[in-house]
Amino acid sequence: MPEGAAKFYDLPLDERRKLIAEWAGLPVEDLAAFTPEGGLTAELADHMIENVIGVYGLPLGIARNFRVNGRDVLVPMVIEEPSVVAGASFMARLALSGGGFFATASAPEMIGQMQILDLPDPAAARLKLYEHREEILEAANAVDSVLVKLGGGAREIDVRLIETSPAGPFLVLHLIYDVRDAMGANAVNTAVERLAPLVESITGGRVHLRILSNLAERRLARSRCTIMLDALAFGEYSAEQVRDGIIEAWAFAASDPYRAATHNKGIMNGVDAVVMATGNDWRAIEAGAHAFAARRGAYTSLSTWGKDAEGNLVGSLEMPMAVGTVGGATRVHPAARAALKLIGAQSAAELAQVIVSVGLAQNLAALRALATEGIQRGHMNLHARQVAIAAGAEANQVEAVARRMVEEKAVRIDRAQEILKEWSK
Repeated sequence: MPEGAAKFYDLPLDERRKLIAEWAGLPVEDLAAFTPEGGLTAELADHMIENVIGVYGLPLGIARNFRVNGRDVLVPMVIEEPSVVAGASFMARLALSGGGFFATASAPEMIGQMQILDLPDPAAARLKLYEHREEILEAANAVDSVLVKLGGGAREIDVRLIETSPAGPFLVLHLIYDVRDAMGANAVNTAVERLAPLVESITGGRVHLRILSNLAERRLARSRCTIMLDALAFGEYSAEQVRDGIIEAWAFAASDPYRAATHNKGIMNGVDAVVMATGNDWRAIEAGAHAFAARRGAYTSLSTWGKDAEGNLVGSLEMPMAVGTVGGATRVHPAARAALKLIGAQSAAELAQVIVSVGLAQNLAALRALATEGIQRGHMNLHARQVAIAAGAEANQVEAVARRMVEEKAVRIDRAQEILKEWSK
């Protein structure tokens, strides 16, 4: 914002949209999809899922200050929880002291699974599948010639023997499939379904389940950041106190699954909000993230925090990130299209890099709050507005009621109702 200008969150809604459009270099009309008038209609929703009776709205905010791989990014986030957008934006500003976020993404390879039962000799059948590797890959690539022309398609197979199960021993064939800029579920599911007759003829068994795995361990996004030590001090807390408190809080999550569950939930506050804004499948991302966190046999933190040789705070996050910029709701939902345009990602990999960076920023926001003044102080300041609305405050009363409750340290709906009664007299 220019010096002396009103703070962004103090501007009227239409002024915020104009400013965001100006910063993004987009016509303000492109952001009309974020309004009830220009967003998803009931008629369009009726073609997306079954038994439609209407649409359901959630707040969409813009996280600012993000620099990912040297590019400044405005990040749309869809979430109902207060403090998430503000927390991510503030941590992104701190990360600017170390150059922002530096992110990478692996090849967009998804795993399609085939369960092969009724095998007289599972071990021999496993080797036969490897002997027919080229034939299987060729057959898989014949399913989607357009994807192959775009550089995607079948890359490899992997065959696992499950020796002990309630169904007896069986094989699991993994088809490794590059889906390019799509999330990939439809492409992968189609490929493994088409391969079933061929796999049965090779093994002499029966192919049962044929489905994508959401543990997308071959499609990872990674982000790291450095927060300069002198950027960490605030209030009564020294920079060293804040840094060490964050590292100690992370160590708790790295060592204890009960803490890790809440720690990772904080990461997903940021991740899911961007995934939802862009029309991607947040349930798939959630499933993959938590399975990945437990991949070594114990559930642990997805992120890592420590300090470098100069004493600066350093953090990193690595997790599966199966998101797309083509297909599905990303091309049907007007707001999802607008969100992708606002982010400006040129590929699914670039989108994944932005999302994982937001997850890291949100993780830092939660750790910093927990390690210093407590999670409730900032959160309750924002939550107070929701309480005021729930108590019946009019639009011009909300901020005043919220401020009064925060000052009294009594953010409760009954107190909000009492304040409103006082004013009505």
